[in-house]
Amino acid sequence: MTDQWDDIADVLVAGSGAAGLTAAIAAADQGLDVVVAESTARWGGTTSISGGGLWMPANPLMLRDGVHDSAEEALRYMDEVIADAGPASSPERRKAYVQTAPEVVAFLGRKGVRWRRSPDYPDYYPDRPGGKVGRAIEAAPFNTKLLGDFYDSARSKESGIPLPLMTDDVWLLTRAWSTPSGFARGARFVFRSLGHLAGGKRPAGIGGALAASFMHVVRTQQTPVWLSAPVVDLIVEGDSVVGAIVQRNGSKRRVRARRGVVLAAGGFANNAEWREKHHGIPGYSSAPEGDLGTAIEAGMRAGGTVALMDDAWWGASLLGPDGKARFLVSERSFPFSIIVDANGERFTNESASYIDVGHAMLAHDVPGPMWMISDVRHARRYLNSALVGQVGKWRQAGLLFEAPTMEALAPKIGLDPARLGATVGRFNGFARSGVDEDFGRGRTVYDNYYGDPRVKPNPNLGALEKGPFRAVRVYPGDLGTKGGLLTDEQARVLREDGTVIPGLYAAGNTTASVMGRTYPGPGSTIGPAVVFGYRAARHAATR
Repeated sequence: MTDQWDDIADVLVAGSGAAGLTAAIAAADQGLDVVVAESTARWGGTTSISGGGLWMPANPLMLRDGVHDSAEEALRYMDEVIADAGPASSPERRKAYVQTAPEVVAFLGRKGVRWRRSPDYPDYYPDRPGGKVGRAIEAAPFNTKLLGDFYDSARSKESGIPLPLMTDDVWLLTRAWSTPSGFARGARFVFRSLGHLAGGKRPAGIGGALAASFMHVVRTQQTPVWLSAPVVDLIVEGDSVVGAIVQRNGSKRRVRARRGVVLAAGGFANNAEWREKHHGIPGYSSAPEGDLGTAIEAGMRAGGTVALMDDAWWGASLLGPDGKARFLVSERSFPFSIIVDANGERFTNESASYIDVGHAMLAHDVPGPMWMISDVRHARRYLNSALVGQVGKWRQAGLLFEAPTMEALAPKIGLDPARLGATVGRFNGFARSGVDEDFGRGRTVYDNYYGDPRVKPNPNLGALEKGPFRAVRVYPGDLGTKGGLLTDEQARVLREDGTVIPGLYAAGNTTASVMGRTYPGPGSTIGPAVVFGYRAARHAATR
């Protein structure tokens, strides 16, 4: 039978983001022969251009720092904020997630991943039972010279930040020139960067550091990584998946996978046809170009069922002159800014979790564009990463509008000056009192995380009073899609009747998320990707 196969391995992993690389590391650790097949010419997936955080309750770093947490508290919190989201977030999958998180953190640490904790980053609903501050972890800045020439094909080299940036730097660096704590963190970041460069290192930070750290382990294990090698179909014998067809070097190769195939090739964020079908919009995504849903489609052809296809990791985004989406996080939360609809009225808490803001944008029934409007202090005090050094280009492209008064700005963006003026006047009253009576902006520790402590009485509320005023159009963007193949607690792909497809596993955005329709905390995408990639490999090793 071997003459029917072009290549043979124990485990074939489709995708080279956090889910795929974790699966590859865990399978190789069990002594299995592994092949990683990446569909694009660059490895690292969405992970490598992300913030790089992982939401890992009760992880060893919390224990080390004396911060109490437990699987029971994490489960209570997940039950509170996720509620009933169907089988994708079943009790079994939630339990598997919180119980495995500490184990996989420790395992990857032993393999050489240098973890760091983000002690100040809160859960996104910290006021709910079980909510905590400091469950997120990340990889320390990584010296990419350790990967040699292979780093030339890293996605983070093309699209990432070549500096030792860390997740817990970002919230302070965005106000580095307006608050003492921001300035201090900025100085620390500068000295850290100079230290890396003086030491002859080639640093990567945040998501690039995480992907590179994982890839370094994969390379140390001598696992082959095929680039420009998409999995185009699965090979089924009887009721089991026994291999896959991989497009490589201009030909289709039949790859035998004796223990299993792990689909970890992302979602369908850049599949315009599926986006229109499932979301009703063309999609304004920050995910890489390879996020086309091919792995999901292959799993469906093999008998797998799907869930949560109508959802995504939503968030307000800008579209730049190049047509690419820029995800907004701190920018919409800082004071001296609001988001309004085509009637010039607010409709949500701008400082809420990005997925909640995205859901609010999609659910809002006022047709027409939405705008983030700010006064001059927002531009002068805080960093808007999308606009750094690009304001002139955005203005020339008709994507950014400015005016000396709010009355003059309104007609430039198609709004009625009187209605916009009323909205701003009401918001300014909230800023002075410190209480947003309409949407509760600035009420929680999470809201305040991206606030300005110098602004009193509410760090997220600042009156829009000083011109020139600025407006940029806001879109319902995303970090990737939430829907995909339905899997069980072992990351095995399920059929519609709930039975398992032997030999087929999936993790990451290729699957319907264990987080349901919400986003419990920082790293709620990568955390489950790592956990279920690990569980997939461990289970495959037992077959």
